[in-house]
Amino acid sequence: MRLNGVVQLCLTVCSWCLLVSSSLGQVQPPNIIVILVDDLGYGDIGPYGNTLQKTPALDRMASEGLRLTSFYSAPVCSVARAQLLTGCYGARVSVPGVYFPGGGQGLNPAEKTVAEYLRERGYRTACFGKWHLGDQPEFLPLQQGFDRYLGIPYSNDMQRRAKGGADPVVPLLRDNAVDRLLRDADQSEITRLYTEEALRFIRESGEQPFFLYLPHTAVHTPIWPGAAFRGRSGNGRFGDWVEEVDWSVGQILDELRQRQLDRRTLVLFTSDNGPWLIRGADGGSAGPLRGGKGSTWEGGVRVPTVAWWPGRIPAGRSTDRIAGTIDVLPTCVELAGGVVETERPLDGRSLTPLLFAETEAAEVSGRQEVCYSLGGDLRGVGRGV
Repeated sequence: MRLNGVVQLCLTVCSWCLLVSSSLGQVQPPNIIVILVDDLGYGDIGPYGNTLQKTPALDRMASEGLRLTSFYSAPVCSVARAQLLTGCYGARVSVPGVYFPGGGQGLNPAEKTVAEYLRERGYRTACFGKWHLGDQPEFLPLQQGFDRYLGIPYSNDMQRRAKGGADPVVPLLRDNAVDRLLRDADQSEITRLYTEEALRFIRESGEQPFFLYLPHTAVHTPIWPGAAFRGRSGNGRFGDWVEEVDWSVGQILDELRQRQLDRRTLVLFTSDNGPWLIRGADGGSAGPLRGGKGSTWEGGVRVPTVAWWPGRIPAGRSTDRIAGTIDVLPTCVELAGGVVETERPLDGRSLTPLLFAETEAAEVSGRQEVCYSLGGDLRGVGRGV
């Protein structure tokens, strides 16, 4: 049977499209890196007005990217991390407060994390750093969508005495097993260790897209900057550790540039909550904001944030539109070409219209409100532009 002219034309066009797509290859989704610093305040880095410690890598990152000046997290560690990974406020996923060692609680493995979504899209996934979403085996990163893990399962001040040991320690885990025990002084190596693992992961990924989650132990007390950074800043041990974090950021961005991955990679730098003000000189600064960690004042939940993706995010801009950690998951899933499951309630919205806007007039924010919660209780709702 002869094909009529219309059908024949359609077949010709389809064949041409297949030939072109085969020769050009499929458009690869971007790599995604999320760098989360512990207890870094709104006023602790150069792009947000700090002059006590030098942050040249972050200064450059901000000049080449976007400052999100109304980016909200949560008042405490575990809740912030749950929000980032699930796209939901902590209370929605039953993470109302801080988890402690041996407490038997953690992020329910039935929750679907951003790592699980991206792994379904063919991404390699890794977490290097402080986890703090449950220290029992069923709650650890490899059970939450990550292929690889190196880090401590909770805060660096939650030391416990090992059986027969004289000094309190925190465990350094590799995947699901204890790699070694860290005493206080050993923590001075931890930022370097995380950074080296991150660089190795980037190098090993080749052409496969990757999702790298880098939740630093720094700058949570006790403050342990690496030996090469001690005494370098004008702000004591705290400033020294901030400068080491900045060094780590510089290492990551330089690696991306050298491998020509910078124009294929979104990097988001942020903090889990505000500064721990009761720690004095070791606690950081909220800059012009009131309050700090553990409170729902702006200084406790509004965190310094920079987004960087050369060629996609316009350079040198800032936005005061409301955004937050709950928006990370939907943003990443959209960029990866996926779809968030509709049967799962989600509080976050994709930030892509905001990230890629060329001008303030073109900015589109997925939200105008932010919820302030502490201990699972709603304390207030703020509205923005």
